[in-house]
Amino acid sequence: MRTDPTDNGGLFVGRRPGTAPVRYRSAPERAGDRRRTFDEAVAAVIAAVMVVVAGSFWGPIPMAWLWIGAQIQYHTDSVSLGIFVAFLGMLLTLMAGLALVKRLDQFWILVRRAAGHDQRKGIIGPVFAVAAVIGGTAFLVWFLLVAGPTPTLAPQS
Repeated sequence: MRTDPTDNGGLFVGRRPGTAPVRYRSAPERAGDRRRTFDEAVAAVIAAVMVVVAGSFWGPIPMAWLWIGAQIQYHTDSVSLGIFVAFLGMLLTLMAGLALVKRLDQFWILVRRAAGHDQRKGIIGPVFAVAAVIGGTAFLVWFLLVAGPTPTLAPQS
């Protein structure tokens, strides 16, 4: 009789749908050295693409949509339409980018398992952390050296 709470999702009468314990297959078999090296290189490329896509959330995507919104505002003389298009486009593009990063993360797990690693979790968290550090640093440099308080601190001529 299955009455152990760890077996039935905390209920003694039966299991709730979707609460079965996750069971992984055995550790993958190790391929040859050249194949493992190739798979690890592919995993590194996938991780780099994930960082680039996640990093684009911090500047290129918002900048592009704000430029598009400015063009719409210029041609239609409607500030509201420009803002609406810019933010709707930005939101949809960011959601599509997030979906792409999630799919790349799943693919990265498969490639790492193919390389012989017992990979069970993805790297989407660290990728967004690296992208946040890069984006925050780039913003800080831009703010302090290009657009921020630097011109007001400079001596007046």
